[in-house]
Amino acid sequence: MYRSLKRWWWLFTGPTIAAFIIGFVAPFALGVYLSFTKFTTVTKSRWVGLDNYARLLSDDTFLHSLWYTAAFALVTTVIINVVAFAVAYMLVKKFKGSNLYRSVFFMPNLIGGIVLGYVWLLLLNGILGHWARSITYSATYGFWGLVILVCWQQIGYMMVIYIAGLQSIPGELIESAEVDGATPRQTLRSVIIPLVMPSITVCTFLTITNGFKLFDQNLALTNGAPSRQSELLALNIYNTFYGRTGFEGVGQAKAVIFLIIVAAISLLQNRFARSKEA
Repeated sequence: MYRSLKRWWWLFTGPTIAAFIIGFVAPFALGVYLSFTKFTTVTKSRWVGLDNYARLLSDDTFLHSLWYTAAFALVTTVIINVVAFAVAYMLVKKFKGSNLYRSVFFMPNLIGGIVLGYVWLLLLNGILGHWARSITYSATYGFWGLVILVCWQQIGYMMVIYIAGLQSIPGELIESAEVDGATPRQTLRSVIIPLVMPSITVCTFLTITNGFKLFDQNLALTNGAPSRQSELLALNIYNTFYGRTGFEGVGQAKAVIFLIIVAAISLLQNRFARSKEA
């Protein structure tokens, strides 16, 4: 078997490697190159060095969207994981209708982001209409509107991951803690949470990266209004690239910086969370 695998490995891995190179590596390398050029199409580019990055740093809308996105990702990560874990902790207990509740909590994750954005736009504007306001009245309204939307969508998905982690905990460990006189709070803090840390690692990684990459919900709910003050990073890059003629290179430079930021935060989060695993 080893000789066969050694001889024919390329037949099985070759198509996957080729697709990865064509679909990711080549566009990534081209994108990094274009961030140092002024271009209108990929075949018509002129090298400008670090000019695009200098223009990026002087773009107040980009700097605002960076901090706005960081705050958004932090708030949604905390809320989603705390609520999802609490819901999962309740639903792993045996009671009538628990499977139905799991399905209900998970269903929002099946709806597309654009559709969710327009649905919540109607709902939130209907509520704010009592005060003659709309979701685009201020960046604060847009921020908390996006937080509500994303939490409602993602809590159910993270709940499923937490349920899987909680169900993998051996029952005898919980029983041993109870026999030793541990209170439910002590059992949760000292037994359950350390053993479910792999699920926490996965969920925090997903929520942080999703928070930074959010685009379609932002586009549908606020579209950056008012005056691009509720614009997250992904929408800012999109508007720079497609909305401002001659700024394609700047938009591409923003995309490269965006990739570096998300990759660095994801690696740091992953390393920190794994160090806490039991």
